[in-house]
Amino acid sequence: MHIRDMILEAEKDGRPSFSFEYFPPKTAQGVQNLYGRMERMHLLGPKFIDITWGAGGHVAELTAEMVAQAQTYFGLETCMHLTCTDMGEEAVNDALRRAYRAGCTNILALRGDPPRDQKTWEATDRNFCYARDLVLHIRKLYGNHFDIGVAGYPEGSDDNKDEDALLDHLKEKVDAGASFIVTQMFYDVENFLRWLKRVRERGITVPVLPGIMPIATYASYLRRVNHMGCKIPKHWEEVLDPVKNNDDAVREIGKRLVAQLCRDILADGDVKHLHFYTMNLAQATQMVLDELDWLPSAARPRPPPALPWKQSLGLGRREEAVRPIFWRNRGKSYVSRTADWDEFPNGRWGDSRSPAFGDLGNAYGVGLPGTNAQNRAKWGEPRSIADVASIFVRYLKGEIQSLPWSDSPLTGEATPIQMDLVELNQNGLLTINSQPAVDSAPSSDPVHGWGPPNGYVYQKAYVEIFVPPVLYAELIARVQAHPHLTYHAVTWKGKLETNAPGDGPNAVTWGVFPGKEILQPTIVESISFLAWKDEAFQLGADWSCCFDIGSPSRTLIRRMMDEWHLVTIVNNDFHQPRTIFEVLSGLQLSDIDKEVEAGPAAPVVPVVPVKPVKEAQVTTVSA
Repeated sequence: MHIRDMILEAEKDGRPSFSFEYFPPKTAQGVQNLYGRMERMHLLGPKFIDITWGAGGHVAELTAEMVAQAQTYFGLETCMHLTCTDMGEEAVNDALRRAYRAGCTNILALRGDPPRDQKTWEATDRNFCYARDLVLHIRKLYGNHFDIGVAGYPEGSDDNKDEDALLDHLKEKVDAGASFIVTQMFYDVENFLRWLKRVRERGITVPVLPGIMPIATYASYLRRVNHMGCKIPKHWEEVLDPVKNNDDAVREIGKRLVAQLCRDILADGDVKHLHFYTMNLAQATQMVLDELDWLPSAARPRPPPALPWKQSLGLGRREEAVRPIFWRNRGKSYVSRTADWDEFPNGRWGDSRSPAFGDLGNAYGVGLPGTNAQNRAKWGEPRSIADVASIFVRYLKGEIQSLPWSDSPLTGEATPIQMDLVELNQNGLLTINSQPAVDSAPSSDPVHGWGPPNGYVYQKAYVEIFVPPVLYAELIARVQAHPHLTYHAVTWKGKLETNAPGDGPNAVTWGVFPGKEILQPTIVESISFLAWKDEAFQLGADWSCCFDIGSPSRTLIRRMMDEWHLVTIVNNDFHQPRTIFEVLSGLQLSDIDKEVEAGPAAPVVPVVPVKPVKEAQVTTVSA
């Protein structure tokens, strides 16, 4: 969606409209950590994020990659900065192509700052002397695909303090095709409003997005002020200087000052959207939003998502309406693996002829994130099944934020079944995915809701479990004895077993909406389960490799992956929310089995490529 349309939409809805800016970190681990922070901060409610382009273009590749990741894998509406600095026409065109392929529809076109080894800015390509030239070039190549923003300077730029000349340049950029303006950071609201009035007097009518810099620490605040040459209101200095050595006090006072700045800007009536320079930090920005009472709450709930999972904004994926539930907590992995499936544009991935049903390789990014040391710090060094189960229980209780099979913390949706899941894990049945039954929750429900207004959503109870060999036969016998339960089960290198009536999809989430056909966005099916199972077992194997060869932890986890079954169970009667847990009640490992430590290391078994279902010797067991 174009930024100008987002602002209009927010204005009609009466919701606060704001956005976050991030910059590419210097290290690979910093980039991965920032992706997680971007996802979490998205829950604060920004309309979009933007990602800066480094001076001299030295982080150009990383900026383009981060835009693609944010759009395609995390479903975050993203604006890409693009500068003329050190950028010839070929480099500019390549950056625009990458943004287009990622589904990005917004560009912030800038001249850019000179590289550190240059005192003044010099054009690399005579075609791009100013941001205006970049705007014209983008419009020529892509028409109206991109909403194009440009920079505004209420307090002058580094190399030009002539306000009239800068306003002339701003008018030229807008006349060339720019459709919104983002300003430099500032703290002097009176000067900004004076400048904004002059902007309007020049006939510039496009939206202006003021740049707001929250205050994290006094040192960083002062550094940015000096770097940008910002004017500081006298009363700000009077209240901040006495507490400058107390970070907590600085943040507390700073949030009130910046929040009042925001109120004063909005009170003028012209500005409808604020742009926060986060500096890749969350706390200071969140504190300002909290002070403004803009955070999602019971009184101001987030709008329900269009589907029960975060949609990709990548080109060609925006219309995706169905997804296997197995990747519920591994969205990036799923999008990566299906990116090149030939049949995906037709809305299905179930054709067994797909070339994607092969060895995982390293292309899909499905491995375990984090270093070995980080993962040992998160999950400890288990020496028995009881130790492993305790890790799962701690996750379910919110004491740790992830598992090898889940990238994010447990959500509120699991609350009705939380203690049931705890009991299963304490008994030695390790749950890696689940959902409770839902019978006609309003589509506006803050926990279960999704889709258009005035609809109702439904879910079948579902659970996915790693099952030890000693309990497997009894578990399957219990499931088969209940007419409403269907299952799929497989070991890493074994045959698929199921009592499902066919290989087709079984909808486990669906919605009914006025004037629309029933939507069935989340499914269970054999062929997708086989595609998922190698990834699920590989994640466990990756976890085992966080420990030294021959160590008890490595041997234990690898043996579990080699010998245990992965089992999914669906209760097809959504009116009976507790059936699965009642059927599995009392099924548990003995205390001796749970406490036995790992013995000699099991032989390493290579990952076996998944074969099409028709060739996989599916064993169907009648219920």
